[in-house]
Amino acid sequence: MTLAVEEAPSPPSRGGRWIDDWRPEDRAFWEQAGAKIARRNLVVSILSEHIGFSIWSLWSVFVLFLGPEYGLDPAQKFLLTSAPTLVGAVLRLPYTFAVATFGGRNWTIFSALLLVVPTILAGVVLEPGVSFTTLLIVASIAGVGGGNFASSMANINAFYPQRLKGWALGINAGGGNIGVPAVQLVGLLVLATAGAAHPRLIVLIYLPLIIVAALCAALFMDNLTHASNDRRAMRDVIKDRHAWIMSLLYIGTFGSFIGFGFAFGQVLQVQFKAEFDTPVKAAYLTFIGPLLGSLIRPVGGLLADRFGGARVTFWNFILMAIGATTVLVASRQHSLPLFVTGFVFLFLFSGVGNGSTYKMIPAIFKAKYVSDENESRRLATALIGVAGAVGAAGGVLVNLAFRESFLAYKTGDGAYIAFLAFYAICFAVTWFVYLRRSPGRLSGV
Repeated sequence: MTLAVEEAPSPPSRGGRWIDDWRPEDRAFWEQAGAKIARRNLVVSILSEHIGFSIWSLWSVFVLFLGPEYGLDPAQKFLLTSAPTLVGAVLRLPYTFAVATFGGRNWTIFSALLLVVPTILAGVVLEPGVSFTTLLIVASIAGVGGGNFASSMANINAFYPQRLKGWALGINAGGGNIGVPAVQLVGLLVLATAGAAHPRLIVLIYLPLIIVAALCAALFMDNLTHASNDRRAMRDVIKDRHAWIMSLLYIGTFGSFIGFGFAFGQVLQVQFKAEFDTPVKAAYLTFIGPLLGSLIRPVGGLLADRFGGARVTFWNFILMAIGATTVLVASRQHSLPLFVTGFVFLFLFSGVGNGSTYKMIPAIFKAKYVSDENESRRLATALIGVAGAVGAAGGVLVNLAFRESFLAYKTGDGAYIAFLAFYAICFAVTWFVYLRRSPGRLSGV
């Protein structure tokens, strides 16, 4: 018998290419037809999400080009990196619902083309004499790139069977995260070859890439008719205390990753002015941390599979606290090698923590709803969306902490102490809720 994917006519209110017959849990269907289609959609999804992350991170690069002629102080530059982080975090929830409403292919095309707007606007306004308010508005619009992660993850989640979701979502997330160091490498290339007076070259590099991503989505992706929104699941899950606990932990991991990724280059320039008297010198180091944090994310998931997500997350936060302590000591001793080493630690373990905390979420609901797999899956999917949005908002807190610290103390020491205290809270909460022996402890988390 030949199995085929029926591409049925779409409902009148929907346009684009729709697949009606989608049975990823049916192994015969999957091996004969499903795997190839899912893999094709995954590849294009990674490309689109990768470009989205790059545009979201664009202003972490542009601030390196904003020299004295722009008349901006460090506090204003930290606001320019905070604004897209906040907008991206807020957009993650509606972007999650958009896939089922409009179709994964359709929404990927639209969300990719939407990236053209902040990219062109940046090219228009980036010149000496522009007002800070104008820069802040344009930087905020770049936040649309942060929403692409949520829609991409929701779309790929619908394509893959439960037994392969962890691998597929891990690859998808990691490929997207690498967009942060990628745009920073592009910025380094422009700074090293053309100089700080030519930020528009970055725009010229990314505009065709955005068009390519949208075209690939149009040519190679599909919409799934069976994908559906469960808004009640979102309402149900936020009533569960574990939703807020896991969101707190994800602020500590992903919030740290994206916040440090946006701020690190500027922190180097402000903290070590003599060593980084030109933007290109800071750019040489800016991309290293985000690259390592992106590449190591799947390792966190693998370690959580073997040793348990809560255990890995607990030790991970202890190591992040050590990293924050190292950065604080380096700052007070004005030791650049130790400073960079501490930040590399923070990036690495924020990446590991991204993987381990995401692994904890399905384990929590599997333990709570042992006899109801559908309810477990329904609430876990909803919490992944909530935690993703709240965790991204943590990046705003990181940048605001740096801003206030430099305003108050002329160094980042206040921020480093705040990070250390927060990581201490996170490993204490992880132990108390998920590792401490108690009658109500969930097993297998």
